[in-house]
Amino acid sequence: MTITKSAPPTRTTPVAVALGLLTGGVIGGSLAAFVVGCVIESVPLCVAGVGLPVAYGLLFFLAGVPRRAREAAVVPSTALAVIETLEAVGGEATSDVAVRFDLTVAPDDGPAYRVAFTQNINLAHLPDHRPGVVVVVQYPPDRPWQVRIVKWPTPEWEERVAGARLDSAPGPVLVSESSEGCAVGFVTLLALLLAAAGVVLLFRADLFDEGAPDKPSVSSSSSSSSTTVESSASGTVTLGPNQSFLDKGELRKAVGRLAKGTDASAALTVVVQDRLLSVVYAPTGSQAPTFDPDSLPYERLPALVEEARSDLGVGSPGTWQVTVERLTGSLTIRVGVTGTGGTASLEADAQGKVVRRSPAH
Repeated sequence: MTITKSAPPTRTTPVAVALGLLTGGVIGGSLAAFVVGCVIESVPLCVAGVGLPVAYGLLFFLAGVPRRAREAAVVPSTALAVIETLEAVGGEATSDVAVRFDLTVAPDDGPAYRVAFTQNINLAHLPDHRPGVVVVVQYPPDRPWQVRIVKWPTPEWEERVAGARLDSAPGPVLVSESSEGCAVGFVTLLALLLAAAGVVLLFRADLFDEGAPDKPSVSSSSSSSSTTVESSASGTVTLGPNQSFLDKGELRKAVGRLAKGTDASAALTVVVQDRLLSVVYAPTGSQAPTFDPDSLPYERLPALVEEARSDLGVGSPGTWQVTVERLTGSLTIRVGVTGTGGTASLEADAQGKVVRRSPAH
């Protein structure tokens, strides 16, 4: 018997290539935009990275509605078919198993043909599908390779199945899964890489500004016994021997020695030890909560350190550290001390009033 039907065409068409190009560009561009937005802390860029694929998916779905409606309106053709071979290809852990069928389909109005496809079959019904068994199938008239076995045929077709004997048809075997071809995959990958590279290049100035290390300038203060190191990201002051930031006015004076640039009043953290002051400033454009180091209650800090050393049971303290930040929303001054009795801490508010004590443990 001569087979007149042809195999389904592949998707390597101008439309498929253009779709692959657009899909790759959306994937690469959205991923790169989201990553770059997180790095440079740009909320609009992060939103664009998330929203672009969502919008593209919605447009793709809406564009396919007319085609799906046309396909749904087509009345499927029904025919008898005989199972040539079958092979389970997956889904053993569930109630349904994916089975790869090779059938000979015998339409009433055309020549028989061979087709291969995959369909999920319930494990309870799997024994009813064996080589040589006649089944009822349906398929779109214009896409004869999209064959599906009818689970519950009408009584009329059940009668036809009962008395049917079908001969095997020779190849070629049609396949229901149409391949896209190498061209579409290559174009999609190329578009993904180009879109990602384009986003990175577009924001390269911001990325380089964020990633480039600051070159600190070191300068000696007016006092020969202290050293100030400052940059756009941080500043430190180190006191010489026999000096301490607990000395009256010493801490405020050290903060005053730091440069008063545009961002110097927007500090993320201030850390004070006996002879070391470190201030970390917020990057330009950062949305992180900051505070002005000049607004700290410096006159209260020595008393807070003394209370932590004497009232929290640490014994003879070896070290102490004051950390100031407002990452939780309100300014917090945390004093930590360590001694022979263990580690203890207390917290104070922006006015230096103690709000929490954690004794040594």
